[in-house]
Amino acid sequence: MGGTGATGPQAAALVQVVEGVYAWVQPDGTWWVNNAGAVLGDDGVLVVDTCATEERTRRFLSALDRACGGAPVRWAVNTHQHGDHSYGNSLLPDSAVLIGHSAMREALLHDPILDACPPAWTPVPDWGGVTRRVPSVVLERELTVYTGGRRVDLRHPGYTAHTPGDVVAWLPEERVLFTGDLLFHGLTPLVFMGSVEGALRSLEWVRGFGPEHVVPGHGPLLGAADLEEVLAAHERYYRFVLETARAGVARGRTPLESARECDLGEFARWDDAERIVLNLHRAHADLTGTPMDLAAAVADAVAWNGGPMPTTL
Repeated sequence: MGGTGATGPQAAALVQVVEGVYAWVQPDGTWWVNNAGAVLGDDGVLVVDTCATEERTRRFLSALDRACGGAPVRWAVNTHQHGDHSYGNSLLPDSAVLIGHSAMREALLHDPILDACPPAWTPVPDWGGVTRRVPSVVLERELTVYTGGRRVDLRHPGYTAHTPGDVVAWLPEERVLFTGDLLFHGLTPLVFMGSVEGALRSLEWVRGFGPEHVVPGHGPLLGAADLEEVLAAHERYYRFVLETARAGVARGRTPLESARECDLGEFARWDDAERIVLNLHRAHADLTGTPMDLAAAVADAVAWNGGPMPTTL
């Protein structure tokens, strides 16, 4: 679906999902514009992800402070390594314990885009006054955090999906699930730093939580009634990517050639459609057992798009 309405930092809103559980929803959820959230308990606040830029993160933390009556941020978790969910980490209180998967920590330590973003997007993002801050506590499969009597389970699927270090935040009593970028609601999923097969597999894992409220990594919030349709759309897209890649490899096509020759069909209406190139680079690399060239993948996405990819930062 195409982005509509306001999309700048001022368009974001803090939504109470259930009492004391919040989602920071940033329209329109396209490149670098993520969702985040927080859980308030008797012992303070656990933040789920930050934002890409100083301005966006400060707006989020300010709104959260007002909603939570100034309760301290005691913990924060990054659902994965990508900068839209993690570059604002340095704006969290120094005393806050930052949590993430071990693979996520390693990837953020060596993320070059924070230091020098390539001109692959327009406008080129301005991160503002943020610095690299990585988790001090890491998990491999699961970790439970309590704030007072409120339980938050941090879980890794056990395999690479959107990235090697995906973590969801699950509130079993409230049945609220923060999925990170295992789900994109209404726009093109991105798996070029993960695994298309793993992302496909993760859909059943997400379904298995049986959530009543879902905060996706990008796009509008979901209720239980909407979740199945979104999962089914993701499944169709991932199978489409895999089938396109298999056909392209069999015919000796490059990922860019495969992308230019394929008909996106129902997926053409999703924002960030150029991600087909990035996802095909990942699928081609996995099918052929060759390393993926991230810089070449981004350059090909720009070529397919006819210029830098748009963002609202």
